Order: sequence, then C-alpha cells, then structure tokens
Amino acid sequence: MFSPQPFRLAVIGSGPAGVYAAETLARTPQVKSGELTVDCDIFDALPTPFGLIRYGVAPDHPRIKGIITALHRILGRGDIRFLGDVEFGRDVTLEELRERYDAIVFATGALKDARLEIPGIDLEGSFGAADFVAWYDGNPDYPRTWPLTAQQVAMIGNGNVALDAARMLAKSADELLRTEIPANVYEGLKSAATTDVHVFGRRGPAQTKFSPLEARELAHPKGVQIVLDPRDFEQITDAEREVIRADKRTDQIFTTFEGWLAEQQRREAAGEEPTDAHGGPVRRRLHLHFWHRPVEVLGEDGKVVGMRFERTKLDDGGAVVGTGEMVDYDLQAVYRAIGYHGSELPGVPYDAERGVIVNEAGRVTRGVGEPIPGLYANGWIKRGPVGLIGATKSDAVETISSLLTDLEEGVITPAPDRDNDSILRLLDAKGVAYTTWDGWTALDAHEIERGAAEVDADGEPRPRIKVVEREEMVRISREGMERAASTAEDSASA
Repeated sequence: MFSPQPFRLAVIGSGPAGVYAAETLARTPQVKSGELTVDCDIFDALPTPFGLIRYGVAPDHPRIKGIITALHRILGRGDIRFLGDVEFGRDVTLEELRERYDAIVFATGALKDARLEIPGIDLEGSFGAADFVAWYDGNPDYPRTWPLTAQQVAMIGNGNVALDAARMLAKSADELLRTEIPANVYEGLKSAATTDVHVFGRRGPAQTKFSPLEARELAHPKGVQIVLDPRDFEQITDAEREVIRADKRTDQIFTTFEGWLAEQQRREAAGEEPTDAHGGPVRRRLHLHFWHRPVEVLGEDGKVVGMRFERTKLDDGGAVVGTGEMVDYDLQAVYRAIGYHGSELPGVPYDAERGVIVNEAGRVTRGVGEPIPGLYANGWIKRGPVGLIGATKSDAVETISSLLTDLEEGVITPAPDRDNDSILRLLDAKGVAYTTWDGWTALDAHEIERGAAEVDADGEPRPRIKVVEREEMVRISREGMERAASTAEDSASA
C-alpha cells in the first residue's frame, strides 16, 4: 500500500533522460489507477528545458530536433513542474532537496568532451567537439565567438557528433539560415577560413558508428566535395564484404561510401573537375579517413600545425592494431569527438574514470554496492554516453522500477517538508531568478517570432532564431511568468 499523501519527486536535468524518467513514473499502473499520486519537479541549470536536444544536436537535424515536440507535449500537460536556471549544488543543495522531496533522480547527462591522451592535445588550436557543438547551438554558457581561422581542420572520431561538427564546418553558412542558428553563429561560420575538413577514424569504413542517414547527409550540402582514399577500402576481404552485406545498417553505409569512391575515381580517370553532389562547383572538401590512430598533435610556437597518425588494421580477432606506418597531415586545428564524459555532482557518489554516478539498476550506491535510499540516476550520467533516445527510455523503465520497488518496500523515507511551494520560497529567499514552463513558452514564442521576421537564402521565413544571452533569456521568461500569473489572477477574480 502506498501513502495517501503525494509522492514528491525531484528530477535534476530536463533533457530526454529527465523527462522520460518523470513520464515513466506518471504512466505506471500505480499512478494511472490513482493508487499512487505524484508531485514532480524537474530542475535544470539552464533557463530552458530539453537539455542536449536543444544544445547538443546539429541545428540542421530537424528529425532529431523533432524529439523536442514529444518532450514539449509531456512537460506542457501541467502535471510536471519545470524550474529552470537552478543549478544543483549552487542554487539548491542535496540536503535542501532531501528535506522537500521523497526521492531524487539525477539525469544530468554528459556534457564534457572525453580526453584524448596524446602529446600536443593541449596546443592552441586543439578543441573539444562538444564545446564547438554548444557554441553553434547557442548555449548561453559558452562564448559568443569561435576561432575559425584554420583552413585545414581535423575531426577525430567516427560517431554522429564528429559528423555533425564536420558538416557544420563544411556547410555554407547561408544554407544554415534555414535553421535556428543565432546571428553570431551565422556570422562566425560565414567568415570561417575553412577549405578542408578531415574526419579520422581508427577503424575501417564498415565499422563506423554513425547512421546511414548521417552518412548520406554528408554529401547534401552545396559546394562540398566528399574525398575518400582508395587505400582505406583495399584491405577489406571478400569474407568481410559478406559480413558487411549481412547487416542492413552497415551495408547501407558501406554502399554509400563505395558509390562516392567509384564516382571520384571515374572523374579522376576521365580528367574531369570535381563537383559537389549536385554537380556544382566545389567550395570546401570533406575528407573521410579510415584506419588512422591518432598519435600526436604537432605544434610550433604553441600552436597546432599538423597531426601524426598510425595506419591501423583489424587482426584475426577483429581488434584494431597498428601497422607501424606513420603518416602526417598539415593542419591548423584539431577537434576531438571521441565521446562525452559526465560531470561530478556535489555529494553524489561518482566514478571519475567512467564519468557516471555510481549506481546499480539506477539506485545510487556508496561503498560496495550499498544503495542510498531515495537517490537514483538515469540516462548518460547513469550508464555512460552511449546509445540513442530509445536506450534512455529503457533506462527510465529500469530506474523507475527500482524506485517503485523501494517505495513499496518502505526503503524510501518521506521528506519532512510536504509543502509543494516550499522549494519556490527557498529559491526566492536565495534570490534565484528561476524560470518556469510559462517562462519557457514565452521565450519559445519570442524565438519563433524572431525567426518569422527574417528570411533564409531562399526568401522563406526562418523557423526560429535562438536567444543566446542568459540575461535576455531569463528576462523574457520572467516577463512571461508575470503575464501568466496576472492572467490567472484575472480569471480567478472574474
């Protein structure tokens, strides 16, 4: 039997992992039948909801951005309260939350770039791709400018983030006016000196981790030529090709690469000038390099001037091994896109090597597997930065199952402060100018209006233009909150 009083849940992080955790609980039979009632607050350090979907996905990916529509629908129902611009550990502590909530789910994701421990990685001109993504997505916590003076750029990694960042560097800024990019990002990319973007992966063209759609999209931008090295395909045996053909995803990606290479070789043999995929002139080149293991970033006077790689191959067991052959490339910038790393949260057990909260089946643990009652984790901060949105939903099912089991077995101790608005009074007393769902809808409408007032390169209205200054975001949100409160008061007195 559950208590008749509402179960109070705090979720830290409003990206998919946080929203799906709250939604999974709301959809359990216990809640839908009325056996268990829930008061849920979702907190975010940013003034806006949606986390990595708003600030970690390339703006020219409307299909992925469409996930926001689903998250918007969930948070817009009114049974989950959003509190933005509230940073855990700074604006509100673990102890303060535990006084007011029966359980806490940490869903803060993984925002930092994983380290690449090779000589020269800290030279000027060496960047983390996650930081670059946050810049072009308009994250208010990042600088308004980005150094784009390099002509030859390396992108280390063969995942979706590497391809997103490489495509943004290669793509025409005017094409990106069809998206929500802020004015400062457009101006930065428009003035970029980039001529060649090199994407390097340790494995071969059949072992890439990106999707078939991601692969095909590389050739879509106007003025971009895809360049492949025939050597990267020569060591693939007939037996390996049979394995490739047996896997639909791998076959689609490999077939795409083979088609590009065949066309490249045909043009070279015929002495024809290279073109983009649309038959137009080439403005930038996007080189895909496989079988390359990063060895060292080369520098002069503290700046990146190149990079050294070792050619690799697969051994009989399918492991990547070095061949001993070294190859150098002239470069002026290097971006590492080899994965994300989660950040430590104050007072929460943390595995620094994996970048995750220490947990078992979503239960936060201390010592050797001892659960801390009432503390849970979900998403990348729970299992590491792997998998897509579907995996995050599965995570939520496991985490919420653990939470419900603990609740039913009396493991979770009820919080002493049961007042739903106690957290608001605490934030007000601390001078925290938090934002709410009413604030987000006001900011959302403002950004859409800004987009409608401008046109893209084809003369069409833009979908939205993001606000990037935190102070402006909070101001617009707070004004929207005041209007909503005034409207509610007028309705109540009518």
